[in-house]
Amino acid sequence: MNGTTAHSHRDYTGSKIGMWLFLFTEFFLFFGPILLYSIFRFRYPQAFIDASLALDTGVGVFNTALLLTSSLTMALSITAMQRGKKGTTLVLMGATVLAGAVFLVNKYFEWGAKISHGVYPGGEALEGVKDGGAVFYGLYFFATGLHGIHVLAGMVIITVAALLVHEGRINSNDFVKLENTGLYWHLVDVIWIYLFPIFYLVR
Repeated sequence: MNGTTAHSHRDYTGSKIGMWLFLFTEFFLFFGPILLYSIFRFRYPQAFIDASLALDTGVGVFNTALLLTSSLTMALSITAMQRGKKGTTLVLMGATVLAGAVFLVNKYFEWGAKISHGVYPGGEALEGVKDGGAVFYGLYFFATGLHGIHVLAGMVIITVAALLVHEGRINSNDFVKLENTGLYWHLVDVIWIYLFPIFYLVR
């Protein structure tokens, strides 16, 4: 019995360490664009401010609130699982996925509005704009697009985890997969907390 318990504990610890290492590499995936942003922000301060003013801050604030709420529902789903409340766990996970979906829909319309007006790298609207403005939007589309892919991936991962909860393979005695899923989703939210101010609140 003791041997089994120790073995389970080692698996749990190894899984958590592996997840943190993975998240560390994911964070550095965004380090490059953020570093480039910092460099060009210093080089073209006014152009970045002018370009930022064209973004819809209200949409950015709403999306930020969405992701913060989704982090809460994800954390609460883990707590519910620890207490053996399977139904509540599934409802909270569903709410998290829904918040992610609304975030992506908002981003789709936001991108669509910009693209329809020629505001994108190589677009007509940026032809007469100073170099800094084109760089800003290049970084904006790349960074927020990469983040959007991570949001979609997180939604898929949460959906798979929900299926495991439904099947009983994630339960109150074995919920490390759910915790790791939550960690990934929290990373997605933290990255947006960095992206939101540097693109929408440049003043």
